[in-house]
Order: sequence, then structure tokens, then C-alpha cells
Amino acid sequence: MQANKLDTKTLKFTLTIVLIFGISGALFAQSPGNVLERDTKVRADTNKLLDLIDVGRRLLHIRIRKPEQTEGKSVYFSALPFSNQVPGGGTALVTSTTAGFYLGDRADTYISRVTFTPYWNFKQRYGLPIRSSIWLPRNRWVITGDTRLMIYPQYTWGLGRQYKQDEKLLVNYSYIRFYQQALKRLARGFFMGVGYHIDYRANVRTNADEALLADYTKYPYGTGQKIDSYSSGLSFNTLFDTRNNSFNPLDGYYVSLQYRLNPVFLGNKNQWSSLYLDFRKYIRFDPTRERQNMLAVWSYLWKVIGNKVPYLDLPSIGWEDYNRSGRGFDQNRFRGRNLLYVETEYRRDITNNGFLGFVVFANANTVSGPKSTFLLSWNPGAGAGLRIKMNKKSGTNIALNYGFSKGYSGVKLTLGEVF
Repeated sequence: MQANKLDTKTLKFTLTIVLIFGISGALFAQSPGNVLERDTKVRADTNKLLDLIDVGRRLLHIRIRKPEQTEGKSVYFSALPFSNQVPGGGTALVTSTTAGFYLGDRADTYISRVTFTPYWNFKQRYGLPIRSSIWLPRNRWVITGDTRLMIYPQYTWGLGRQYKQDEKLLVNYSYIRFYQQALKRLARGFFMGVGYHIDYRANVRTNADEALLADYTKYPYGTGQKIDSYSSGLSFNTLFDTRNNSFNPLDGYYVSLQYRLNPVFLGNKNQWSSLYLDFRKYIRFDPTRERQNMLAVWSYLWKVIGNKVPYLDLPSIGWEDYNRSGRGFDQNRFRGRNLLYVETEYRRDITNNGFLGFVVFANANTVSGPKSTFLLSWNPGAGAGLRIKMNKKSGTNIALNYGFSKGYSGVKLTLGEVF
């Protein structure tokens, strides 16, 4: 069975769990409030909107006393347990929990975000990822983090279009990631700063009855049997962010540029570097109405510099910061020294109260490698999805997406918009 693909029984179970736990989890949300000052022009009266909190209150006849107004330190929790297929076979229990909160006045401070998405398949495979984006008062600083401890087997298809969809190879390893970045505001929406990054993959190996990774990929770096792959680097970052809400952006731009240097003196076997450029634009067709009707555009360029980059550190589809790219593809389906990804998504509410919505999306990627010419060989994907409003105060949606590409299709459930 293909990874990330849900069968009918699993999908029914997932939707049932969404309704039960989503309602109860959403009831922990506190204190109403608008997302940002400019967002109040679009959705100033959230009482006209409906989310799972409202549904739960009506079904359970719960009355919540309206809290006193604060300067914006409310915390909005959203939790979503579901099951999902994992590489190598079997089903894992996944719980996605997000917390949104303000460390300053909503009028001049963006909403901070912490996401915790542990998974466990009741055997030897688990993951404990924690991601955060903390905005200090008046957006003077933004501090981001990405920490993961994972037993994470994954399929790989070599470089470029080296192999077909059914010629995949399972690679096993334990993975520790530690990323921390601090950026200071230099102008409205513009930030610069530095970061430190560690990627440590222990005991990289393939199964005894399958090909060795080095023989399969024909790539000599980081592909030995039962080796450790370690990368440690410093990064230099710039960011331009005018989005109103990272959970569910309604307008604005997001542009980030990162240059990461992995020198020998930080423990790397060979020096190498990488460049990552991320661009997003959100276009509302009718900003005077409360119903969502917009187009979101996302593109990123990811490339490595140096001839001795470990195989698992090469740019790969679905391995950008939040692992959200490549809907309609297996994670890792395409890998190369250069990767360009583009995606557009149309978002629209179905109901006037914003409780239900839908999206339609299309994406494409191009990588360098065998049988693939960068910028000339494109791999397209497409799909559609359903949205259920989990928390109208933070704008958090339950996102159910169906994506497909040549030789693959699958359903993915996430908490929050993909980008």
C-alpha cells in the first residue's frame, strides 16, 4: 500500500475522530479576539462565523462566560488525532496540536505559533516533532525553532527521474533535527538574523534482502550501509512577512531567503552549503466580504553548493521546513542538487458562516539528476480539498486534501492550511 494513502475504513474512522475530538479539543480555546489590526477590516465580527467550538457548545449546551478584554495574550488551542499510513507498511496514530497566542498587542504583533505532531505505530516507529514561530512584542524579534526526534523509515527513488514509482527503496534511520533562528526587525515586515542547524541521521541502512543505498543511487556521499550522516551549519536569513495570520493567511506576502554554510570545523566531513528561497502571495478577490474567495501562490527554490553533500541532505520534495509541499506525491519522490517547486491554490467558503470551505490546487516540481533536466523536466500534480473551521478566532482549519500525480494518489489530513 502506498504511503499517506487512506483506505475507506480509515477515512471513515478519521472523520469520526475529527468530529468527536475536534469539538472537545476546540472547547479549550480561550478569549475571543481579532487576528491582527488589518484583519479586522475583513472579519471584524467573528460572531457571524461558525467553528467547531460553536458546534460543540450547541450540542453540549455549554455556556461560556465572556472573559474580560486583554491586550492579546489569549491562547487558541486546536487538536486533531487521526491515523495514517507510514512508509514500510502499517498505520500510525498521529496527533496534531497547535497553539496560537499573542505576546503583544494584536494591533502591532503577529500571532505566535507552536505545533506539536507526534506519531506512533505501536511498534518501533515514532516521531516527536515540535515547530515554533514566536513573535515578540511589536514584532521586534521573531524566533523560530524546529526540533525532531524520529525513527523514520522512508522510501527513496534515487536522483532526478532515476526510477519509476514502483521501483522505490526503503531506507531506515533514526533522525535528530535541531534548528533555531533569531531574526530582528529592521523595517516594517522586514527581518534579518542568523541560525544554527543540526541534521543527524543514525544507522542509515536498507533491508538485508534489498539493494544497498549506494548501489541503488549511484551516489557516493552519505549512502554507506549502517553509517551515520551528520550535518551542522550556520545560516544567514532574511524575511519579509506581511501576512495577517500564519494559520490561515488572508492577504499579504511572505518572502524568505536562507544561506546555510556547513563548515568542517562544525563536525562535517566535507564543507558544503545550501540556498533556500521561499515566495508566497495571497490575493483576495473581494476583500469587502466576509466569505473567503482568494488565490494563494507558493514557490520555492532549493539548491546545494558543493560536490560532497550527503544524500539525505539533498533537496527533496516534501522536505522543506514544514513538510507540506508535493501534495499528490510521495514524500521524497524527487530529489536532486536543484529543486524548484510551484503551487497555486484557489480557496473559497461553501457556507456563509465560514464553517465549511473547499480548495482546488495544482503544483509542479523540477529537479536535476539522471533522466531529468532542471527547468525542462516538470512533474505535475493536482487535487482538491475540504475545509472545516476548527477555531474561528485563530483561523485554524482542518484540511482534508486529495492529491494525485502520475502513478500515485492519496489523502492527507492536516491542521491548518498547507501554506
